[in-house]
Amino acid sequence: MGQGRRDGFREFAAGRSGHLYRSACLLTSGDTHLAEDLVQETLGRMYLLWGRISRIDNPPAYAQTVLVRAFLTHQRRRSAGERPVGEFPEPGAAPAGGGADPALRLTLLEALGRLAPKDRAVLVLRFWEDRSVEETADAMNSSSAAVRTRTTRALARLRDQLGGSLTEFADL
Repeated sequence: MGQGRRDGFREFAAGRSGHLYRSACLLTSGDTHLAEDLVQETLGRMYLLWGRISRIDNPPAYAQTVLVRAFLTHQRRRSAGERPVGEFPEPGAAPAGGGADPALRLTLLEALGRLAPKDRAVLVLRFWEDRSVEETADAMNSSSAAVRTRTTRALARLRDQLGGSLTEFADL
């Protein structure tokens, strides 16, 4: 790879790593160490194909797809259920300009953490990444109908878990 392409990749990685990290934190339910590993793996895979990046229509969206697939692959491993810590990071570690109530964030992260990995991935892609059903289906290697069904069921599970606990935050 030439110096120009390497510089292009460095610029891409610097510009996207924060967004990838936030998405990874949502996917991993606040496990910042695993989130960092997933971002590193994503950027490593992107670097390997950076020489052919001109064939990819939307490199940031492709990086998100790589991230989600890396997460789902990790979840299929037997050791994926291990949790080294039981507490979330300090609310001060939230991204700048977040503005949301830390208690609400923690409540949502805990609820996301209790969902199945594919349910979590579909909700993050659809509502955090604001991806279409078709883009989400492509990222998850499934059909559009499967994504719609999984989204509906995942939202219902999330609502069941949260119950009335979000009504206290509705006035925010």
